[in-house]
Amino acid sequence: MSEENTGRPLSGRRAEAARNDRVILDAARDVFVEDPKAPISAVAGRAGVGIGALYRRYGSKEDLLRRLAADGLAVYIAAVEDALADKGDPWEVFAGFMRRIVDADTHSLTLRLAGTFIPTEELYRDSARAQELNERLFARTRDAGAIRPDVEVDDIALLFEQLAAIRMGDEERTRQLRRRYLELQLDALRDSSGSRLPGPPPSWEEIQHRWSQLRRGPLPTGSGGVG
Repeated sequence: MSEENTGRPLSGRRAEAARNDRVILDAARDVFVEDPKAPISAVAGRAGVGIGALYRRYGSKEDLLRRLAADGLAVYIAAVEDALADKGDPWEVFAGFMRRIVDADTHSLTLRLAGTFIPTEELYRDSARAQELNERLFARTRDAGAIRPDVEVDDIALLFEQLAAIRMGDEERTRQLRRRYLELQLDALRDSSGSRLPGPPPSWEEIQHRWSQLRRGPLPTGSGGVG
């Protein structure tokens, strides 16, 4: 078992490597959300590391993009698992899950990176896990009568993407506005007194087509993509 998994402090070299890796990943996320076509050298520059140090960790830009997607999926899966483990009021649990995902901003990766790299089998497996958990959480919320009946689970992915599209330059203002419009969305999701939604909900094939441009077949995830 590694030191990272035991909770014990990392030794000097490993701690430094972990810090450097985090700096690189944070820089990569910022760079590629701003411009998915940016070269990997832009990540090195943003992170303040040499290009050689970056390539020692990630052999290519695609490797780095896959790692970002995997990290985003891990955050998403953890949030759904925590929601499913919470036996409190179904609506409050669901709303709390929505707020957590919006604050984590996982869907900026979906908006910006979909179709820019070939997902691995591991990403496909994690995506399938996210879809399974999504369906369970949504079904529990619906069975409790806490969500309007003409909303489907795949509607949620596009709601997350709509909120992720809000970018005001200033991080705090962006966060405030995303939370503001999320509350409007939550009210609409719960209110069944209005008119019925026009048109059918998105199909999963429609949502996942963006991820399958570089590979045959759809990506089976309820998270809105591998990010």
